Amino acid sequence: MKKSIVISGLAAALLLAGCATPPPANTAAPSATAGGATTAAAPASDFTACMVSDAGGFDDKSFNQTSYKGLTDAVAQLGVKQNEAQSKTTSDFATNIDQMVNAGCNIVVTVGFMLGDATLAAAKANPDVDFAIVDFAYSDESGANTAPENLRGLVFNTGEPAFMAGYTAASLSQTGKVGTFGGAKIPSVTAFMEGYAQGVKYHNEKKGTSVEVLGWNSESQDGQFIPGASPFEDLAGGKRVADTLVAQGADVILPVAGPAGEGGLQAAQASGGKVIGMWVDTDGYVSMPTYKSIIATSVGKAMDVAVFEAIKASKEDSFSNEVYVGTLENEGAYLAPFHDFESKVSAETKAELEQIKADIIAGTITVEA
Repeated sequence: MKKSIVISGLAAALLLAGCATPPPANTAAPSATAGGATTAAAPASDFTACMVSDAGGFDDKSFNQTSYKGLTDAVAQLGVKQNEAQSKTTSDFATNIDQMVNAGCNIVVTVGFMLGDATLAAAKANPDVDFAIVDFAYSDESGANTAPENLRGLVFNTGEPAFMAGYTAASLSQTGKVGTFGGAKIPSVTAFMEGYAQGVKYHNEKKGTSVEVLGWNSESQDGQFIPGASPFEDLAGGKRVADTLVAQGADVILPVAGPAGEGGLQAAQASGGKVIGMWVDTDGYVSMPTYKSIIATSVGKAMDVAVFEAIKASKEDSFSNEVYVGTLENEGAYLAPFHDFESKVSAETKAELEQIKADIIAGTITVEA
């Protein structure tokens, strides 16, 4: 008999997954070129692709930086021109988007859930410009796509690989407690936290363990978030939250807080080997090498591939408002390698993770929005 595990709490936009056509699978870590190979420069084009960051900036070692790689890949491989605006606060979003439109951009890619309203307004006001947004899509209560024809949402079912990360965390924990915290209570953050908690629960059911999740409650759909007006930039705040989880007994920490998540890695590093860290959005072992010795794995999103394909479609006049949803199946969402933890994750757990991945793809374990 098949057993279905339903994970709730992902962005409502992910209900559109069934109508999305994924880009080609990404077989390399999003933050690195496959095999280290270089790509010959494409002929120059008059087409201009532009990007607006959220307040984390393009060097956040997380989703802004990975999304930005999609833009620079398009420049290198498609020969397009580029322009960008880096936001410092939420009040910059609309101004920066307008700046890109006025600069003559053919497509404007915005990065982050918080830019959803400003991106929609700009797309409606500028129907001759294409727009794409990372971590947001537009739908009504029935799940139908409500985006204008020139606006594409790029979203990722991170609950799937986060489920695997939670299972891994439970297998590695020595205290019987693991933790997670977020930058803010928004769907693109809580999706990781919910998937992580469900993976821990699945480990408990399968292995007879009783590992507890600190920082997120699946029943109340609420948890621990960094307080303040700019939580994703508050690295010290992230460390304070992580220190609290460690003090409560958590020995594996998954921060979901953009640049502020580094505070979680700092807390793990300061433990002298007692606490393990994980990362999100990109492979933290690659993007955060200072902490590679304490990063067991990462829950990644191939945002660079999704951004590149949106730009390519716009350049080739094949752009549409069809939502892209990254999943384990199309490799738009993934669990990163274990790197230095390769010998610490048992062969038994690795085999179980491969089965979990297969079951998620097959639908035996169901990860839903």
